[in-house]
Amino acid sequence: MDEKQTVQRILRIERELAARAREPLRNYNRGTVHAKQMEFHRCACRNRWVFGGNRSGKTECGAAESVWLALGEHPYRPNRPNVQGWVVSLTQQVQRDVAQSKILKYLPPRRIEEIVMLSGRKSAPEYGIIDHIAVRNAFGGLSKIGFKSCDQGREKFQGTSLDFVWFDEEPPEDIYEECRMRVFDRRGCIFGTMTPLKGLTWVYGEIELNERNDPEVWCTHMEWKDNPYLDASEIEGMTALMSEEEQQSRRFGRFRSGEGLVYPEFDPERHVIDPFDVPADWQCAVSIDPGLRNPTSCHFYAADYDGRIYVVGEHYAAGKDVDWHAEKILALADSLGWRRDSSGRLRALIDSAASQRTLAAEKSVAELFAERGISVNTRVNKDLYSGIQRIKSLFSKDPPEIFIFRNCVNLIRELKSYWWGEGDRPRKVDDHALDELRYFVMSRPAPALPAPPEKSVIQRDKEQLVRTVRREKAWMTRF
Repeated sequence: MDEKQTVQRILRIERELAARAREPLRNYNRGTVHAKQMEFHRCACRNRWVFGGNRSGKTECGAAESVWLALGEHPYRPNRPNVQGWVVSLTQQVQRDVAQSKILKYLPPRRIEEIVMLSGRKSAPEYGIIDHIAVRNAFGGLSKIGFKSCDQGREKFQGTSLDFVWFDEEPPEDIYEECRMRVFDRRGCIFGTMTPLKGLTWVYGEIELNERNDPEVWCTHMEWKDNPYLDASEIEGMTALMSEEEQQSRRFGRFRSGEGLVYPEFDPERHVIDPFDVPADWQCAVSIDPGLRNPTSCHFYAADYDGRIYVVGEHYAAGKDVDWHAEKILALADSLGWRRDSSGRLRALIDSAASQRTLAAEKSVAELFAERGISVNTRVNKDLYSGIQRIKSLFSKDPPEIFIFRNCVNLIRELKSYWWGEGDRPRKVDDHALDELRYFVMSRPAPALPAPPEKSVIQRDKEQLVRTVRREKAWMTRF
């Protein structure tokens, strides 16, 4: 190779490197970083969801995730050769205008092997409906990004084994369940990006509340202020045009119902923290709400030197007897290093109903727990409204005055799903952890009123003079 050919080759390489540097995927979250997007990409769970407001950046991260997986170049997950994945939209028109457009934006043209169209021309795929795109994978083979729409029906989602499925907006539950089966044998992943506009649908229970306590389920919320590319003045202007109720979904990406949450002050991002070793002198109390067919809920509570409350341990199970619950609670106490009283018993608060005996039982629940090493105090304050107000106050303070360890999953779930019902009373559903949280909070002294400011010497002199004048007037009126 002569000198001229060498120079030409170097120039071609430099042009190629310059072209690659301009690719959107190369510049994704470089320089200006969307922290919530990166939190999603770094999460190792296999069922991840972003509930985001409009223009919060949720669709961008779904598209980038899909392209990274197909290319075999994901920076935070194990990469695979010959990846098979689906991008699922609500309709084909929405597919063309949203998810398909984003995939084409982030997919480098040099890595596209073939585009198969359902309608339109391959030379202008952005204007048609794509069936699938064949992509050259970093391992040398071909990956396939297929496009599906929910209006095709569940039958069109059968049969294929997949490495990933991306839901752009909320799918029907039967299609979601079918797609879970598609990634099952390949230990693939599911992820969704959506604005919750339909109320408390199946996604709320399955993902937001994680009612099955599936360790692979993870979700986060994105709002306008999380997107560093949105102008602050635009956010302010759009906020002014929306009602507070509409902002819950379209700005904050939160689920909402007509009745309203009892604890809207609870924010997992502020109040849920990673567990840590709690000092022994922070240990405060154990609180129990017993159940048989309903769950028995028990939490361990600590308080730091400033009075901030920490919920540090959770036992929560249904359909078991007192023997089983007592054994599990004592084992949890041992794992936390929880102190006992002078007789070696664990002390706890419990619902006052536990002291009652029934015709079917010779001993009360409280007596049964006491025989098994848990000395329970049934004299708890069960005032519903005062307890709710006290808890709301703890959550609303800045900084917060209550924190919940991340492994207390059932308490977190109940806080998210506690709704007002009729007659200004909360719905009496799934509130066992919340009941014993109230018992504990109401067992603590009410916050002291702030001390009046210290009076100056001049103020004290004035008050003394006023008292003297009043005494003299009172004396004169006697004559």
